[in-house]
Amino acid sequence: MPNLREIRRRIKSVKNTRQITKAMELVAASKMKKAQQSALSGQPYAALLAETLSHIATRIEEVEHPFFEEREVKTRGIIMVTTNRGLCGPLNSNLFREVMKSDDAMKFVSVGRKGKQFLSRSSRELLADFEIDDSVPYVKVKQVTEFMIEKYLSGEVDTVEIMYPRFVNVLTQAPTVAKLLPIRGLDEMITELRGKDAEPYESSADDRNFVFEPDPVSILNSLLPLFVDRQAYQAILSARASEHSARMVAMKTAKDNATKLLDSLTLQFNKARQAAITQEILEIAAATSQD
Repeated sequence: MPNLREIRRRIKSVKNTRQITKAMELVAASKMKKAQQSALSGQPYAALLAETLSHIATRIEEVEHPFFEEREVKTRGIIMVTTNRGLCGPLNSNLFREVMKSDDAMKFVSVGRKGKQFLSRSSRELLADFEIDDSVPYVKVKQVTEFMIEKYLSGEVDTVEIMYPRFVNVLTQAPTVAKLLPIRGLDEMITELRGKDAEPYESSADDRNFVFEPDPVSILNSLLPLFVDRQAYQAILSARASEHSARMVAMKTAKDNATKLLDSLTLQFNKARQAAITQEILEIAAATSQD
């Protein structure tokens, strides 16, 4: 059995660990609330933008734009959104597992240090890496999407997809791959952005009269890059909410485990001290009886 000094040292170490993990849990909880509010508050704007695109597209006889062009997929372009730091459970490893499952030719842009490290270790083609902080500046997201749009228009990649941990709730973060380019399925996207309780959206059901200035084609061409930027921005906001939720849960689990270990060590310490006291009493009694 370990001596009292060693047990006392372990108890002190576990107490320090519990204090640190509790503080990290509180910080992550505060950041999670802000990130969740940001992700939810951006959904109505993204849905309205998608509706506007849908209205315009239905009023153009033939939409001709590279963003709608279906082409043979030889190389997929992936924006991988991960965290900059660890201690967030299996959040990043779930994304990496999705990458390992696929045998498709892929070229990556990483957002977050963990993704960059994984892609380097697995010898996958990394076109560029970006770091975006917790505030998720829109201008930084725009740099990422503009880089990938350039690769898409040049034909280096045939799709632009974003891989990220989608925030479902505090306990669930689903690894998700969403296609940004080519654009399709606007109605489904609008329904999703409106929320799970919203009615299914159908662009053909809207018979209102719209007046477009200067003309629908010019407006469509102007809005399409904005739409792609906004979809990527919304995904990264969701990823940040997932990160803080996963870290909060991981730190709470670590804190609870430290508490259980502390109880076990305290019990072990009391038993060892009781055994030491009993041994001393026996030695004193034995010495007294000899006298």
